[in-house]
Amino acid sequence: MKFLHIGMVVGERRPDMVYVDALKVWITDAAKSPYAVEQLWFEPDSPMAGAIQRGPHVAFAVDSVDEAVAGKAVLLPKTDIGPAYIAFVWDGGIVVEFYQFKA
Repeated sequence: MKFLHIGMVVGERRPDMVYVDALKVWITDAAKSPYAVEQLWFEPDSPMAGAIQRGPHVAFAVDSVDEAVAGKAVLLPKTDIGPAYIAFVWDGGIVVEFYQFKA
């Protein structure tokens, strides 16, 4: 497991955000942030769980999203976002995102 970023929900959409259609969320590229921060702005009808939309999350790259979420409280099941599969869980009182990059 490798740390990727911290996600922070913001109050307005920024011009440098890109849209993730499957999740109805706008995001910045954390790789371009000197602090590895991804900013998120949600469409009102986003299917993402309230815990994801209301607060921060921490994201990790994993070899297998399926293995990473096993036995955890899943907030967003494995979802294809193009270059990766992601999933969100609630673990120990925090929201955790797992990325499985496609080969």
